[in-house]
Amino acid sequence: MTGLSRRTFLGAAGAAGVGTVLGAQFAAATGHRYGATVYVGSYTSGATGHGLDVVKRSGAALSLDHTVPGISDTSWFDRSADGKTLYVTNEGDPNGFVSALSLADVSKPKLLNKVSSKGGAPTHLSVHSSQKYVLAANYGSGSVVVLPILAGGKLGAATDLVTHHADSGDAHAHQVVNDPTGQWVLAVDLGADSVYVYKLDVATGKLKQRQQLKLPAGAGPRHLAFHPNGRFAYILQELRPEVTVASWDPVAGKLKALSVVPAVPAGSTGDRYPGEVAVSRDGKFLYATVRGPNTLATFSVSDGGSAIKLVSSVSTGGNWPRHMALDPEEKYFYVSNQRSGTVTWLPRDAGTGLPGGVAGSLSVGSVNSVYFV
Repeated sequence: MTGLSRRTFLGAAGAAGVGTVLGAQFAAATGHRYGATVYVGSYTSGATGHGLDVVKRSGAALSLDHTVPGISDTSWFDRSADGKTLYVTNEGDPNGFVSALSLADVSKPKLLNKVSSKGGAPTHLSVHSSQKYVLAANYGSGSVVVLPILAGGKLGAATDLVTHHADSGDAHAHQVVNDPTGQWVLAVDLGADSVYVYKLDVATGKLKQRQQLKLPAGAGPRHLAFHPNGRFAYILQELRPEVTVASWDPVAGKLKALSVVPAVPAGSTGDRYPGEVAVSRDGKFLYATVRGPNTLATFSVSDGGSAIKLVSSVSTGGNWPRHMALDPEEKYFYVSNQRSGTVTWLPRDAGTGLPGGVAGSLSVGSVNSVYFV
């Protein structure tokens, strides 16, 4: 995959996710109605997006409020535990950045500063559990960067940069997250066909590798999501339309691959490139978007999280569903269809976990992700 930019890879030229308990606590403390304000990220370089839009939600419907100026190529979101600061990737290639924004007024994010991600095309970031660092995954350069959080939420210069290496071709780090205990950092690398486990030294801001879980060559792991019980992780593969179920040992800081389950119905042909993965709060259902057939796949989860089964695939109502998020109440799915430039929403049956048909749509050019605040 040498020389392919993030958005030309797989011909994509033709984002944050499930509501958290932390967010609900912040909403209760501030009086903010959690989920009424939504941030939408989109591509601006050689594309038709706005960068960062503030969107209002009434019932299930979304409506554009305004664009935050000066925020380019926004492709992922996370925020501090106190809800005061938003961090976003600016997916430039070969020079990427991460921006910090004040959420003193969640309806009007204000840029605090922007620092280099020390690599190309940062696609994902997360705030470390210590609340002292932001970690970002650079897709273009196959690296993970550690950025210190300064007083007032601004970001400082990188304290560490670890670069992955593929057995063939180039590494492409695509996600970096905390494990549920907050003790470990996991980075998913599509090009290296691996999930790396690190320990972050909070005093120095340095990463130390604990494990490299290698998946089969050509699997192309993109993102993972943990079961609520913290004992299993679901690794969504982009280059093979599959989910690898892995056990997670939080004491040892190690993953073990258990099984592989297709993300598309048997007999499917043509382009099939999974995009995003999420787990329902009750741990009974797993969801994934699949670009090509443009579907939202539903898996039932059983045996305490160790087993999944594909039970449904429905149309997302758009083209190239890069990202999907559940609203805080888990009543609707919000899908970012990059090529059609639409965010569509589909109702979710609380009992069966299944999505219904598309209930509405918002036009956002080159959209890539939705984040509830």
